[in-house]
Amino acid sequence: MLSDLEKKIIAAIQGDMPISKRPYAELAAKLDITEDTLLETLEDLNQRGVMRRFGATLRHQKSGFSANAMVAWQVDQNRVAEVGERLAEFREVSHCYHRNATGSWPYNLYTMIHAGDKNACRRIAKEMAETVVVDTYALLFSQRELKKTSMRYFSAAKDA
Repeated sequence: MLSDLEKKIIAAIQGDMPISKRPYAELAAKLDITEDTLLETLEDLNQRGVMRRFGATLRHQKSGFSANAMVAWQVDQNRVAEVGERLAEFREVSHCYHRNATGSWPYNLYTMIHAGDKNACRRIAKEMAETVVVDTYALLFSQRELKKTSMRYFSAAKDA
């Protein structure tokens, strides 16, 4: 069971986040609660397994990037955490995640990089590979941007 406050918070975070230094403070102010209350409630929802993931979508074309590539990395399983942490530190990386490799697809770590053009993406990937000493990787360039929408569980007015 979710409380009314939890429903209001979920409704507030399922849309676009404010672009500011303190987006959670802005959301909290709109809900007439403190930033600490908002963050504590989100942490509690996560701990209880109600909210398993909180993600953000970068609309790279609107952000000034004209090229982006998903880089698929083949990393020894015992190095995935270390390599993933190091790759995620690159400022050009918007997300980094681990998936199990399959027989026909040996890659198990993925990073999305954004840059001004495809050649810049290639240079960044090469620098990343040299930094983490991983030789086997593939760049998968985006062909077009598909419609991106957030999940909707509650409407701010109706369900909360």
